[in-house]
Amino acid sequence: MKPKFDVISVGDTQYDVFLELEEETKVIRDQQEDKDYLGVVFAEKIPVKSYTAVPAVGNSANVAIGASRLGLKTAFYTVLGDDRVGKEELEIFKKEKVSTDYIAWDKKRGSNFSAVLNYKGERTILVFHEPRDYNLPRLAPARFVYYSSLAPGHEKLHTQIPAYIKESGAQLVFNPGSHQLKEGLLVLQPILAVTSVFLVNKEEAQELLHTTEQDVEILLELLRKQGPKIVVITNDGHGSYCFDGTNTYFLDIFRVPVKEMTGAGDAYSTGFVSALAYGKDVKEAMRWGAMNGASVIQKIGAREGLLRKDEMEKFLKDNPTFQAKQI
Repeated sequence: MKPKFDVISVGDTQYDVFLELEEETKVIRDQQEDKDYLGVVFAEKIPVKSYTAVPAVGNSANVAIGASRLGLKTAFYTVLGDDRVGKEELEIFKKEKVSTDYIAWDKKRGSNFSAVLNYKGERTILVFHEPRDYNLPRLAPARFVYYSSLAPGHEKLHTQIPAYIKESGAQLVFNPGSHQLKEGLLVLQPILAVTSVFLVNKEEAQELLHTTEQDVEILLELLRKQGPKIVVITNDGHGSYCFDGTNTYFLDIFRVPVKEMTGAGDAYSTGFVSALAYGKDVKEAMRWGAMNGASVIQKIGAREGLLRKDEMEKFLKDNPTFQAKQI
C-alpha cells in the first residue's frame, strides 16, 4: 500500500515562554559535580530583558512542522489540552500544513508549559507535562515515524508503535525525551528493537548506558547493540557522530552567531530524517541536520528558524566543503 505520509510524528506539544535574563545573572561552577548552575538571588524579584511566547513546539511538534517546511507530507499524533492554548496550537499545525487527523483532546487537563531561561545564548528549561491518556490511533501507512518526548503514562505506546512498524513497514526514528530516558534500556527494548535511527546527545547516551565513557565511538557501538540500525550522537557544540553498523562519520557544527539554543537538537533530527525521506545517505543527512540546527539557534524559539526546502538547498549549495568525514 502506498504510504499516505512521509513522516508521522508522535509526542507531546509544549507552550514555551522565553525569558531573557539580565547580564547580572551568575553562572556558578560546582567543581565536585563538574556542573554549572544558574545563580539568581533567592526570594527576590528577578528582572528579565525580554519575554517571548511560542506555542505548538516540543521535540515531535518541531519535527512535524520542520519536515513539512522541507516539502514532506507530515502528520502528528499528540494530545492537546482543551483550552485556549490548545486551540491556538491546532491552528498553527494547520497553517504549517501538518495533518491534524491524529490530534486528540484532553477534556480534563490543560496545555503543557515550559519556561525557558535564556542567558548568553544557552537555555535552562523548566518543563511541565500534563499526564495524558495516550492511545495510538489507527495510523495510515507512512514511510517514517518520529517518536519522542511524552509524559508518564505512555507505556502502552511501547507495544503499539512496534506493532504499527511491523505492520506498515515504516522506519522508526526514536529520540527519547526525559521521561523515556529515565525508563532505561530494558523498558525501551521493544522500541529499540524496531528502531531504524536512534538519536541522542552524548549525555543522554551516557545516562542510558550507565557509563561515564567519553569516547563517542564506543558509545555509538554500545547503543547499536541495543537494536537500532543507525545511531546518531550529537555532542553539544562539538559536532555530531553517526554509526551505521559499518562506518562511523563525524561532522563539525556549522558555525553561526548564536541567539538562543532551544530546538537545536530537534532541528538536527528534522534535517536528518527529512534527508533520509528524500533518499539521501547518512552523510548528507548529517549535513541537513547541522544546517537546520545552525539556522534555528540564530532565532528565539525552536520553530522560527526551521528551514524551508529552497533555503536548505541554498545552504547546502553555498557550502560544498561542509561535509561529514569517515573516522
